[in-house]
Amino acid sequence: MSALDFRARLAALAADDLLRTRRVLDAACGPRAVVDGRPLLAFAGNDYLGLANHPDVVEALREGASRWGAGAGASHLVSGHQRPHEELEAALAAFVGLPRALSFCTGYMANLAILPALAGRGDTIVADRLNHASLVDAAQLSRATVRRYPHNDVAAAARALEGASGRKVVVTDAVFSMDGDMAPLAELLALCERHDALLVIDDAHGFGVLGEHGRGALSHCGIASPRVVYMGTLGKAAGVSGAFVAGDPDLVEWLMQTGRSYRYTTAAPAALACALLASLRIIASADDRRALLAAHRAQLRRELAPVRWTLMPSDTAIQPLLVGGNAEALALAARLLECGIWVPAIRPPTVPAGTARLRISLSAAHSADDLAALCGALTEAGHG
Repeated sequence: MSALDFRARLAALAADDLLRTRRVLDAACGPRAVVDGRPLLAFAGNDYLGLANHPDVVEALREGASRWGAGAGASHLVSGHQRPHEELEAALAAFVGLPRALSFCTGYMANLAILPALAGRGDTIVADRLNHASLVDAAQLSRATVRRYPHNDVAAAARALEGASGRKVVVTDAVFSMDGDMAPLAELLALCERHDALLVIDDAHGFGVLGEHGRGALSHCGIASPRVVYMGTLGKAAGVSGAFVAGDPDLVEWLMQTGRSYRYTTAAPAALACALLASLRIIASADDRRALLAAHRAQLRRELAPVRWTLMPSDTAIQPLLVGGNAEALALAARLLECGIWVPAIRPPTVPAGTARLRISLSAAHSADDLAALCGALTEAGHG
């Protein structure tokens, strides 16, 4: 087999309906997309609270760039850690109710730092089988023994911890990005207490949406412990970019000292931290937006009840419509595009084989009429 047989490899992906298409948007992030000059109603992004274009956030970004420039110029540990970065970390820690936070350029980079810093050869990582790809990669990079348990199966996680060697780390998404369901965090934390393990929680899709005033999955589940290592992303509900890890001060210090994807990358522009500080203030007072998301979920479930596809159980902004086959999911997404509605088809390896789906992503920026248009198009497609 040639090292240059990429055309054949791509053809194999196409034969299995697994080729991805990158679309170029000519509009800002939001429900109203423009692709190739065509306006589309989009249910494709993760801007759950509709803050990506909030005027206060945009103005904070503009002012931040004017004051701090376009780039940080170095990693945080060299000379790139500017005052807005420091202020953002303090604000994030206070917001989620943890002693200290450390900011990252992306959630993927945050996860790549966490697990190798907490576990290595001779240690054990116990991971939910449906964890995000970044957690899967991070576990492999750690060189620890990795034991995966069936999705949300606490009893299986307990069995995986029994007899585990070295330091023990349980890792899970809080809200699973393709299913929209939640991990049993309180039960997992109790399990970690019994087995002297750390609990790493990826709250990419819960931060800003779940809990009191959007404080995230810890608030939603009513849990607190020095064993918790909490990761939240800032490019979804927060509407900007980046991520953070929060927890015990010594643990966060250890992560800063040893996390390779923190130490060896240039810091994000300070202007983004300025925008995020504005976003955080809005999130804290955005109960009306979170209530609107709940209304959207109820409307979607009510109006899609008769369709022949299954709307998977989810109390979050992620509402997956299970279709099954890759070709069928692509065909349904194409049918919606003909109606001017953009909902991405999600296929393996992002989801297990045979569970291709449309991932309907709701935002407070959507209106009830937007939801009605989507439900009407899906209902009509189901009769076709």
